[in-house]
Amino acid sequence: MKSVLEGTDIHTLPIAHPGELRATADASLAPAYATAVFCWFLSAGVYIAAKWVAPEMPPWALCFWRLALACAILLPIVHRHHGVMIALVRSRALEVLVIGAIGLTLCQGMIYTGLNYTDATTAGIIMALSPIMTMVLARFVLGEPLGLWKALGALLALCGMVVIVARGDLAALLRLEFNPGELWIVGSALCWGLYTVLLRRSKFGIELLPMVVLLLGAGALAALPFYLWELVHGERSALHMNGLLALAYVAAPGGALMYYLYNKSVETLGAGRASMLLYLQTVFVAILAYFFLGESLHDYDVAGAAFIVAGLVLATAIKPRVRTKAA
Repeated sequence: MKSVLEGTDIHTLPIAHPGELRATADASLAPAYATAVFCWFLSAGVYIAAKWVAPEMPPWALCFWRLALACAILLPIVHRHHGVMIALVRSRALEVLVIGAIGLTLCQGMIYTGLNYTDATTAGIIMALSPIMTMVLARFVLGEPLGLWKALGALLALCGMVVIVARGDLAALLRLEFNPGELWIVGSALCWGLYTVLLRRSKFGIELLPMVVLLLGAGALAALPFYLWELVHGERSALHMNGLLALAYVAAPGGALMYYLYNKSVETLGAGRASMLLYLQTVFVAILAYFFLGESLHDYDVAGAAFIVAGLVLATAIKPRVRTKAA
């Protein structure tokens, strides 16, 4: 078979300008960025649906059914990986269960519990702390260097969290009077950071989407005792049409589809760039909560968000200078 370049003078081939190459690369990544943005938009909708359905469905029931249904929807999609998934469960079942319980069961259950006491906008802002918490936990669990700027960023973000939890009231802070809703959300952000670090350390060695399906199943299994505990104590779901629509959303578009789109964006953008767009979730939550729940930003939300954003900039945007040795 002849080469397509046979008989062609290589010097006559068009040479792309570096700027054109960058523009082409950016254009090729545009669908991946759009996918990631849509993913976090769907994720933000989960906060709205969970707040909306709170009067009709206890938090751990919502957690269990979201994870179980999302797992059931995605399981056929990863059918080619079932053999590898079964082998992983046989060899490392406890590890998969613990990580799924921390990152999916506890993280989501705490969010849904917290939304019974606080608004969705505040919850979305607090969850923006997750990357900072991941950096700090990675220092202690994985031994990754923290650095001065990351440490200062973490401190600023912590100040923002305190402002929100104390609702801008210094006297309440001194009296240790906190809203339980914000504390539940802080616990959720901490669980997500720990989940990210443990998943990075575990190195399960299978593709992302099959791993997510396994963790969804593990999370549903870990959520089952909490769900049964609610049933035993009379906390039963009384779903009407609005509640059923909310459950359908968190399981399908806000569950299975969101996880699938995140997997696709990671394949193209890489985990780092795809995860950085998580900050858009906070913006989407505030916008959706305004239109669908009638929420508005409080002064302490704005002040706390300013500290958190400043901390994120210090921790992620400022890079330490690399000293070059003299010749």
